[in-house]
Amino acid sequence: MKILVTGANGFIGKNLVAELNNRGYKDILKITKNSEDSILEKYTKECDFVFHLAGINRSNNVDEFMDGNIGITSKLLELLKYHGNKSPILMTSSIQAGNDSPYGISKKAAEDLLTNYYYETDIKVFIYRLPNIFGKWSKPNYNTVVATYCHNIARGLDIQINNADTELTLAYIDDVLEEFINALNGNPTIHGEFCIVPIAHDIKLGKLVELIKSFKASRSNLNVPNMEDGLTKKLYSTYLSFLPPDQFSYELKMNLDQRGSFTEFIKTPDRGQVSINISKPGITKGNHWHHTKNEKFLVVSGEGLIRFRNMDTNEVIEYKVTGLNLQVLDIPVGYTHSIINIGECDLITVMWANECFNPIKSDTYFEEV
Repeated sequence: MKILVTGANGFIGKNLVAELNNRGYKDILKITKNSEDSILEKYTKECDFVFHLAGINRSNNVDEFMDGNIGITSKLLELLKYHGNKSPILMTSSIQAGNDSPYGISKKAAEDLLTNYYYETDIKVFIYRLPNIFGKWSKPNYNTVVATYCHNIARGLDIQINNADTELTLAYIDDVLEEFINALNGNPTIHGEFCIVPIAHDIKLGKLVELIKSFKASRSNLNVPNMEDGLTKKLYSTYLSFLPPDQFSYELKMNLDQRGSFTEFIKTPDRGQVSINISKPGITKGNHWHHTKNEKFLVVSGEGLIRFRNMDTNEVIEYKVTGLNLQVLDIPVGYTHSIINIGECDLITVMWANECFNPIKSDTYFEEV
């Protein structure tokens, strides 16, 4: 199958081409704003399916909207007719189509061209009235407010909020691509006169800003966003794609002493925290127990001895652990426990606790094993 993609270098286009390649579609005919007319004429003769994504989103020139949204659509349809090509066409429109803005007027006119084409030829057309699309490779101050906010907040730049209560409907690029592939396979999601992306998210502008700011703050407070919430998960992935290349890394606070170090890595409100413990040779850490807090220890480097004793008995239980044979040890409540570096190099242990450390109520009580 030869798939024609107009607007192939745009936000949706780049993502679509990448996903088509991932799924084994290798014969992709790409049209960009720099393509010669002769290339479009050639491709409209060869293609078996058309993704018509080209268009103008923002401009101070009304003529650019008309040419970029109506002109290119008209040219595409004329060439397909000229070649007698009966390829199905998927076109991206907007929920703003039909409003009184130059953009809305031009998108509605492009829709009408495609609808008339269907009535004239009986060739399948899929018109998608898309909401605000967000995701990687989008452009700030052009594609979506999400891109603008992610870009600016990641860099500490000012953002503009006209009305925090403004309701937005957002669709994530991966959900858009999944729907487009369904349409390619003849299974679009149709709602009334148009096709839709079935997975969309509603959020107020103020809440959107609050979420994106929390992503930046997570580097210092170590709180991981709630990945069970679909929108939060998708927004966080998008935010990370806007990090400046020289700011991918961030430092953690290492609590250092003569025994080694203890560093908190990740915190969650409902699933505890992850920390990294480093013990120098011969050092023993721990010798405490908990009422409710439970932990998991995973030694990833060095050699250690983890010792347990139930507070009701004098029997000591020992486990030898090594970074050469990864195994997780559960630390039950009611057992005093310690970890000893019995090797010649640093002992590095990943530690998970079922709750974040609370200095006011630490649930940690000293007792020698």
